Amino acid sequence: MTDQADHAQNHEPEEVASPERRDFFKTAAAIGAAGAVAAGVAGKFGMAPISTAQAQTQAQWWPSRWGAADEAGSTNWITPQKVLDAAKLIRTGKIYKIGRVYEQGMPLFGARAFALRIPGGPTGGPFGKNKLIYNDEYLATEIGQVGTQFDGLGHIGIQVGPDGDKNQMRYYNGFTAQEINDAYGLKKLGTEKLKPIFTRAHLVDVVPLKGRMWDAGEEITVANIIAALSRVGIAERDVKEGDAILFHTGWGQLWMKNNDKYNAGCPGIGMEAAQWIAKKGLCLTGADTWPTEVIPNPDKDLAFPVHGELITKNGIVNHENLIFDDLLKDNVYQFVYCFSPSPIKGATGSNGCPIAIT
Repeated sequence: MTDQADHAQNHEPEEVASPERRDFFKTAAAIGAAGAVAAGVAGKFGMAPISTAQAQTQAQWWPSRWGAADEAGSTNWITPQKVLDAAKLIRTGKIYKIGRVYEQGMPLFGARAFALRIPGGPTGGPFGKNKLIYNDEYLATEIGQVGTQFDGLGHIGIQVGPDGDKNQMRYYNGFTAQEINDAYGLKKLGTEKLKPIFTRAHLVDVVPLKGRMWDAGEEITVANIIAALSRVGIAERDVKEGDAILFHTGWGQLWMKNNDKYNAGCPGIGMEAAQWIAKKGLCLTGADTWPTEVIPNPDKDLAFPVHGELITKNGIVNHENLIFDDLLKDNVYQFVYCFSPSPIKGATGSNGCPIAIT
């Protein structure tokens, strides 16, 4: 039986447990230990551990609008017509880097590491009569939660049945852990399956709404989004299918200045905004925070529910730890967002530097 047939055979309607994001502070190597990890994350942020008794019944989210075999999710919105529409925003030709510099000392989670070494100094040479020399580097790090990080579709799943049953751990489009997990990279939903993104982006600056950096646990509502856009002359109807929406909360000012506070929680969007984003059919979310969503969630029984709603259920990708300082200095709130996820076969996410073009 083919993978596609196996996948279709497993697509029976089921009752779905509350979404949990189990990967951020992962201390266990096996997915079978995910329950313990979730409990640890919940404890860190004052959330009650999720149990079957607390589960919320939710509708089956698969197959996706792009078909039962799709692995590209919201990047399917990036059609030639969408690219041409986005290109109309380019008037000045100015390019902004909106990704952070990868360096030692940046906020990291758990036992994650970022270490770059250049052996030799120079690494090799001289060669030839022209005495050529060269430098190479060795980089040891994880992709997830290291600097500016892009969440792919294989990053987040939801357990819909008993603990330890990999056929009851579902990801985007209903793919199961049994179908996708492998020690040497995901067999489905790797970042190599995503399409390059070139789309209209809207920067939602909520800082002026409070006149300060938002605090950890403060939730950005739909009303906040509309108010922030309206303040800079953008109507809600201007946010169109396949667009990107990015959030500036001011939290990024803590980067490498107070890493402990930066890592301890953050402001962000909640489930109301996530459902608005899904209904709009947007391509991507992102923020100047490490998860984009509010931490801790106002509902203490939920762990990272926005990730489950957007990535798992709707295939909407997410970009974290962005920086908008130069855009804000130039009062730029609409632009082209451009990023091509690293085509690492079987990866759950991507490093790299997204750019804004005006």
